[in-house]
Amino acid sequence: MLPDLQLAVRLQELDNRVTELTREISALPKHVAEIEKKLESHERKLEADRAALSANQKDRKKMEADIQVQEQKISKLRGQMLDAKTNEVYRAFQNEIEFCEKEIRRAEDHILELMGESEPLDKNVKAAESALKQEKAQVEAEKQQAMARTAEDKKALELINQERSQIVPRMSQNVYRQYERIRKGRRGVAVAEALDGRCNACHMAMRLQFFQDLKKGDQVMYCESCSRILYYNAPVAFEDLTGESASAVQG
Repeated sequence: MLPDLQLAVRLQELDNRVTELTREISALPKHVAEIEKKLESHERKLEADRAALSANQKDRKKMEADIQVQEQKISKLRGQMLDAKTNEVYRAFQNEIEFCEKEIRRAEDHILELMGESEPLDKNVKAAESALKQEKAQVEAEKQQAMARTAEDKKALELINQERSQIVPRMSQNVYRQYERIRKGRRGVAVAEALDGRCNACHMAMRLQFFQDLKKGDQVMYCESCSRILYYNAPVAFEDLTGESASAVQG
């Protein structure tokens, strides 16, 4: 294979890796932002449940305090009934006592409702607190992993750029210019392998004579369909893979 072709193939490998690393470096902060956003939504849900539970408990205390007030009022009214001089006054005290007792029953019913509501709320809060603790630890671990991975990716990018800067001066300027032009116009892919008489990038079949000329490997050739730089790797013979001759294996 021509040196220019070898260098172009290697340059394409490096640029492909640059694309992968750049995409990953860009994606990692988005991933961290997503898991942090999810964590924040769970924290808000927990705070809402806590607020609901706190409001429930306050309402119960208020109802219990109202009951105490009504009971004290009943006790006072019963004492006053003893001093009633007429039936009308006595019945007025009795009616007021009945009203207080009705208020007590209403408050007690409300307390029972609040108790029924508080049980699932309390369970939700405890479960959410436990789950949130684990989620926070997981988010922190993923953030640390993302930071470490980003640092590794940036270091890898630096090494790739160093190798790339060493390859470019060794290529003929014309081939390099063509490489960059094609890469920009073909979504980052300027080099393609010829497989089974087809361009492995656009998958278009090549003319037989064109393919035969490409096999010779004595010139830089471009796909007649997509204009990418083409290279051909001759198939490896069986004996080259095993170190034995085919006849020896058959014998």
